[in-house]
Amino acid sequence: MRGWRNGRRIWSGNMTYIVGLLATDGNLSGDGRHINFTSKDIQLIKTFRKCLGIKNKIGLKSSGFSEKKYFRIQFSDVILYRWFLEIGLTPAKTHTIGELKIPNQYFFDFIRGHFDGDGSCYSYWDKRWHSSFMFYIHFVSANEKHVVWLRQKIDELSKIKGHIDTIKRNGVYQLRYAKKDSKVLISKMYHQKNLPHLRRKHKKLEKIISTENKENNRKTTNI
Repeated sequence: MRGWRNGRRIWSGNMTYIVGLLATDGNLSGDGRHINFTSKDIQLIKTFRKCLGIKNKIGLKSSGFSEKKYFRIQFSDVILYRWFLEIGLTPAKTHTIGELKIPNQYFFDFIRGHFDGDGSCYSYWDKRWHSSFMFYIHFVSANEKHVVWLRQKIDELSKIKGHIDTIKRNGVYQLRYAKKDSKVLISKMYHQKNLPHLRRKHKKLEKIISTENKENNRKTTNI
């Protein structure tokens, strides 16, 4: 396993990205040793495996709500499991996750993992404002304390403001950033080239930013 020195975990951008993935789509088994990660994206599962330097087999798992299958990887590592507990990840994290002990230096690597796990983005043309192009980035969690901590930490490190909504139909909390703040967040999440990321979501963000830049150029030309 990569990233250990004298029996202690060494923080890195890649490991912090893994923590973000586990905080959303991962699971610590109740046996005190097994770590699981599930995703509908095989590329994300392979990225997870590469970041950890493991070669465990990738399997399929039922969602529990439908017949749809998801990709899943499981591995056993007692020391790493205990380290995850120390920083705030827990079994049955849906109802227990709150603040995590993430170094500021790597916080936006964690946010990128969180976004690749359960985050989303969308855009649209708002005709109320002369066909203004709008877009948002969302983060979700079933635990309010975790979402509040995310907003406070992002505000502290980037000076942007997010808004928390409750999605009543599925009982989750949503942290939402509008266009101006989303652009700041995107630049921090992808702060250099060749970082581990979910290509599908990154391409969608690139398309959104490209449309935004074209719209800004059009407005400048028409002045």
